[in-house]
Amino acid sequence: MKNKGIFIILGILALIAVYVIGLQRNLVGLNEDVNASWGDIEVQYQRRADLIPNLVETVKAQAGKEQEIFTQIAEARSKLAGATTITDKINANEQMTSALGRLLAITENYPVLKQNEGFQDLRVQLEGTENRIAVARKYYNDKVNIYNRKIKLFPTNIFAGMLGYDAFPYIKAAEGAENAPQVQF
Repeated sequence: MKNKGIFIILGILALIAVYVIGLQRNLVGLNEDVNASWGDIEVQYQRRADLIPNLVETVKAQAGKEQEIFTQIAEARSKLAGATTITDKINANEQMTSALGRLLAITENYPVLKQNEGFQDLRVQLEGTENRIAVARKYYNDKVNIYNRKIKLFPTNIFAGMLGYDAFPYIKAAEGAENAPQVQF
């Protein structure tokens, strides 16, 4: 009789162990999906950061008096370079997106610049990059949603906390993003 009780307890412990091992494997996969999708965003952020100096120099040549926007872009780029956590990078890129929106709005007021082939190429590249960033952000948020939901649901939430799995932050639109950039001369 005692042996039967021991086997039942060992069977239950084995089932729990199998569940936790399977859960750990699943959480590792989801965690890696989120990290990989964040890597995709960083690639696009780097592409944008590489394009910005060329775009800024082209615009500067035509619109020298717009120094404020160039300062804002330089500051945003500096914050982006110094960002270490995902949250810091998200915030720095929100600033960059806002500054670039103002820059592109300014360029609309310079007909000669709009006709400049080099500027047009850079602008198309930057717009394409912004679209890629938007797609990568959505993909990241989708992966974060799946992962965060998984670690918050019972009984996974019990084991996820014990195994050291924490929620990832979502990327949200910058405050005021619903408003078009204001350009004043």
